[in-house]
Amino acid sequence: MDNKGETTNRAPRVIISGGGTGGHIFPAVSIANAIKGLRPDAEILFVGAEGRMEMQRVPDAGYRIIGLPIAGFDRKHLWKNFAVLVKIARSQWKARSIIKEFKPDIAVGVGGFASGPTLKTASMMGIPTLLQEQNSYAGVTNKLLAKKAKKICVAYEGMEKFFPSDKIIMTGNPVRQNLLANKYTKAEALQTFGFNTNKKTILVLGGSLGARTINQTLMNAIETIKTNPDIQIIWQTGKIYIDEIRKKLEEITNSQGPIPNLFVTDFIKEMDKAYTAADLVISRAGAGSISEFCLLEKPVILVPSPNVAEDHQTKNALALSTKNAAIYVKDAEAQERLIPVAFETVKDDAKLASLQQNIAKLALPDSAKVIAQEVLKIIEC
Repeated sequence: MDNKGETTNRAPRVIISGGGTGGHIFPAVSIANAIKGLRPDAEILFVGAEGRMEMQRVPDAGYRIIGLPIAGFDRKHLWKNFAVLVKIARSQWKARSIIKEFKPDIAVGVGGFASGPTLKTASMMGIPTLLQEQNSYAGVTNKLLAKKAKKICVAYEGMEKFFPSDKIIMTGNPVRQNLLANKYTKAEALQTFGFNTNKKTILVLGGSLGARTINQTLMNAIETIKTNPDIQIIWQTGKIYIDEIRKKLEEITNSQGPIPNLFVTDFIKEMDKAYTAADLVISRAGAGSISEFCLLEKPVILVPSPNVAEDHQTKNALALSTKNAAIYVKDAEAQERLIPVAFETVKDDAKLASLQQNIAKLALPDSAKVIAQEVLKIIEC
């Protein structure tokens, strides 16, 4: 850019683009916070996808966001993608307008629908770009964007098979900073959920929207949960499934009495307490979640979603399970295996300790700060 000589003296201007799920949004906000920590004068603009959750979560975190009319490809019904191509063209046009007005020094892509048109347009306009690839298997968008990117921040080894090795920096995935400043004892955390401090506790997560297979498995296991009162379960259903699950549980409790070892909610706001309370976690295998489990040293059973691009969650789960740092249960086998494996594991202190030790070895702390330093380094070049 023409003003490159002035960038060290003036406020850095950064576009951060991506989103679609909490797994993209939380790291993006963490990177923004880390940039502000290093350069409080930095001006940061988010570019997301209209109608997606970043349009609410990013302003809640104190940042401005503009939405693009972008959508993902329908891989099952290819004939429906003409409308998607039109949206991509409109998004690139809008991204060009945003970049011309905001005049960023760099564009950072965190994955998700909006990052493609934003970073492609930024590169075409001569703006340097930095990619953050969260998964162990790179997505199509990032593989295409990598050719023009200055640096690519990754969380797994062996990413040279997707990206030029001289551009790769091993940073890990940024996580929600509030999770790392644990302010509660395990007893205090358990009391939040109305649970006994002397019993083993399993935290069941399916992401912010929910995981159908995990929820169905839990629902079908209510009798098993009732007959194992020494195991407590915190169950985050996600907002899509909560009404249906509450209705079914109400019918069960009306006819059979309460289930005191089961806490059900659609969304856990105080995740730090939930993690502190848990001896074992059951979760999908999103990259952001896995990074949290590593940093918090949480034993985990991973049930990868089969409905994601390039089946990257299975590859994420295998990256851990092959190092005995997590237990991997296939989505198709969850109904039969998940609860027996979880109950057996949570009762086995030696197994929990082994999982905890192995997952802790994979943790990469200060990821957001390392990425922020790279962002500022590129601006100053």
